[in-house]
Amino acid sequence: MHRVYLSPGMFGFAELGAFGYFSHLGSAVLEEFRALGEEAAVHVVDVPPTASIVRRAGRLMEAVAETAEPGDHVHLLGHSTGGLDARLVASPSARLPVTAESREWLEQLRSVTTISTPHYGTPLATFFATKAGQQMLYTVSAFTFVALTLSAPPLTLASALVLAFGRVDKAIGIEVRMLGRITDSLLGVLEPAKSREVRAYLDAIKGDQGAVIQLTPEAMDLFQAGVEDRPGVRYQCVVGAAPAPGARGLLQHVLSPWRMVSHAIFTTLYGITARYDETYPCAAPSLPVEVERLLDEGIGRLPGARSNDGVVPVLSQIWGDVVWAGAADHLDLLGHFHGPLEANAVESALHSDWLTSGAHFDREGFRKMTQAVVKGMLRETK
Repeated sequence: MHRVYLSPGMFGFAELGAFGYFSHLGSAVLEEFRALGEEAAVHVVDVPPTASIVRRAGRLMEAVAETAEPGDHVHLLGHSTGGLDARLVASPSARLPVTAESREWLEQLRSVTTISTPHYGTPLATFFATKAGQQMLYTVSAFTFVALTLSAPPLTLASALVLAFGRVDKAIGIEVRMLGRITDSLLGVLEPAKSREVRAYLDAIKGDQGAVIQLTPEAMDLFQAGVEDRPGVRYQCVVGAAPAPGARGLLQHVLSPWRMVSHAIFTTLYGITARYDETYPCAAPSLPVEVERLLDEGIGRLPGARSNDGVVPVLSQIWGDVVWAGAADHLDLLGHFHGPLEANAVESALHSDWLTSGAHFDREGFRKMTQAVVKGMLRETK
């Protein structure tokens, strides 16, 4: 039996208001295992959304211990920060706050897959560590949930968020208060029960933002120095790159007010993530020739230091074997892209593309990416 454990990214969740962070990717991974004639089970791990990587990794390790059985092949798959959780769990040098019994399954670990993971940090974390950035993180988390569940939040609220984004680098009291009002208004469009559930989730973000600091390029420099790969375990990664936003991209969405707003939000996120520091460049010192070739073929060009998926620099996403690289934004690779997941399917509120990047990621790309991930997991276990 193959058991795949999915760890969500920063401000991610297992289930929230009937919405599943990994609902599309988890199903696709399971279907691919079955298509290859392999027995498998997929588990989504509910980790504290923005807690420290150590706390998140400890929860991931315990979740595997609670469900894995002797003889199982264990695979860890993490999206964004979740990939760092998986690497820390697998590291022989890790000292996590868990019991000895919770570590016993590590001999069954076969692979670690990271998707859009900031292995060398992201400038967006540096921004989120500021006072205005912390409030923005809180507001964007609410906006993300409302956007994914309602497909298109009220444009007046989305437009106000775009305005706040445009002023965020100069944010002082009035802008921070504006973000708080936007958050309250966003939650006000939800049903009361759902709003309470989301507020509890947002309170967890307010209560512990350890991962925000730890994802800065400076902090990830220390992470890389102390975390080791486990011998005998396959490490692989999925790399996404969104096109740099411009006036042409905005004009493509002129007939859809909501997508124009969404693209404006993506543009701001992309701009912050594109910031570059020569001392902490969010990239490995060098790339093997084979990796450069895969990036060039998959993305259509060799990405530069400022290229990113709207949240994580492209060159920060590389760790282990690159099994898939292509044009995709940070949420596309979870299955949250524009258009139906299946042929002849009708797009639903639970399948929404709130991050309008212009990457044109689609159902075929999602299928190929998932196939590459599962085949990579099986490569070392035959």
